Amino acid sequence: MLNQHIIREATRLTRAGQLVEATALLQRMLRGESAPDTPSRTDGRIGLTGRESLIIDAKANDIEETDSHPQLKPATSAQPRMSRALLDRKEGRSGIGLRGVMKRAPLSTPDIVPEGARFMERTYSSPAGSRAYRLFIPSRYREQPLPLVVMLHGCTQSPDDFAAGTRMNFIAEEQNCFVVYPAQPSQANQAKCWNWFRTADQQRGRGEPSLIAGITRQIMDDYLVDRKRVYVGGLSAGAAAAAIMGATYNDLYAAIGIHSGLACGVATDLPSALVAMRQGGSDHRVISGDRPPTIVFHGDRDTTVHPNNGDQILEQSLGTMSTQKKVHRGQVPGGHAYTRTILSDASGRGMLEHWNIHGAGHAWSGGSPAGSYTDPRGPDATREMLRFFLEHSLPEE
Repeated sequence: MLNQHIIREATRLTRAGQLVEATALLQRMLRGESAPDTPSRTDGRIGLTGRESLIIDAKANDIEETDSHPQLKPATSAQPRMSRALLDRKEGRSGIGLRGVMKRAPLSTPDIVPEGARFMERTYSSPAGSRAYRLFIPSRYREQPLPLVVMLHGCTQSPDDFAAGTRMNFIAEEQNCFVVYPAQPSQANQAKCWNWFRTADQQRGRGEPSLIAGITRQIMDDYLVDRKRVYVGGLSAGAAAAAIMGATYNDLYAAIGIHSGLACGVATDLPSALVAMRQGGSDHRVISGDRPPTIVFHGDRDTTVHPNNGDQILEQSLGTMSTQKKVHRGQVPGGHAYTRTILSDASGRGMLEHWNIHGAGHAWSGGSPAGSYTDPRGPDATREMLRFFLEHSLPEE
């Protein structure tokens, strides 16, 4: 059972601006160690800033080159994260605070955009702030209404990196869809994480949800978008933000996709965020109203965001819905085995789908090594997520 005294002390330290000490205290507690009188400053998991700036993607994938093709291997460094962050700063590396920081060649256009399609950079501004974003326009767009997919990247990522890793633009080209990638700047969060764990960024009409919804609506106004078929998905911190968008804007998004993420409301500050990441949230927000159909992907060996969080997303989405359950087990040739659970409503329509990927860690399943946080051993989360999205549309008014 969690030591409530330690959590209270960590909360006090957080409010006092002693974020490194608060994080170190929680890390010791979650490892089952006794807490020292004065928490160490060398075991933190956040940047050296005066505000909550949580890095949710605690481990990256190193790329090991072979004669045939890049192979993923999990980062193995046991070096305390804060000391690595300081080292990264001294050496001028990107990805502050990550274990196994990757050295990558610059992304090339063929990694991101299919031939004949467009990938435009634009900006949205409102009283809540501004965000840049990248918009994918498929080559077959000819002024006819198309579905729109909003993709929210994980910590330390960029729209280009996320597009390359997921290859969503290539699947969207096949299916003739728009895709937009909002960018979280380092000014909003040092590690470019969406601030899913802050109460102010969990509400409709405020903070980051209002910015993401504003970007969505700007594209709907500027292009011919099928307004009944607008979707939002993400990875890790971006997946947690997608869960928030589904909970707060269920009139805008017809379905949501959550890869290695957390349910809306499992955290309201840094201490509760770290607890939720490590073992699943002890509580989550009760959401009124209908929840959009939801597809969840989670590796059962994810040591960054505990797999319990995938189950909690389904519980929150399920609510009081009466469902029928089907379970399929499969194996990607040369890759991961998986268990796919489908929960259908009384009419047989699949409303919730959970992919438990056996042996997978904190990475986009079936992604391309051209991007970060990917596991090419599948299954193909991008193709399955878009397939699920296009099976759903908002109900007629």
